[in-house]
Amino acid sequence: MLYIYLTGINDWNSIFWIAHPGGPAILDQVEAKLELQKEKMRATWHILSEYGNLSSAFVLFILDEMRNRSAEEGKATTGDGLDWGVLFGFGPGLTVETVVLHSVAIMV
Repeated sequence: MLYIYLTGINDWNSIFWIAHPGGPAILDQVEAKLELQKEKMRATWHILSEYGNLSSAFVLFILDEMRNRSAEEGKATTGDGLDWGVLFGFGPGLTVETVVLHSVAIMV
């Protein structure tokens, strides 16, 4: 597993998550299959409930929500206080695009 070697990450709950929801059923499956704690997808669920499915722009709204909430809660980084995260989105025919993210420190 190259990602473990490169990042030291061996627990999906030790990183932050930005997920474009194809819908609630997809988010439920992602959480179940990766055994994610409920708070890991908190920003995604919040934006989905507030705005519905925003198509491609959805992940940018989630990033903004997480950044704002991290600052309000006094977290060390924009990624819910964590250094590493994953952003993924779903496309037609259930294609998946994935990006590994490194958060930045919040200046106080």
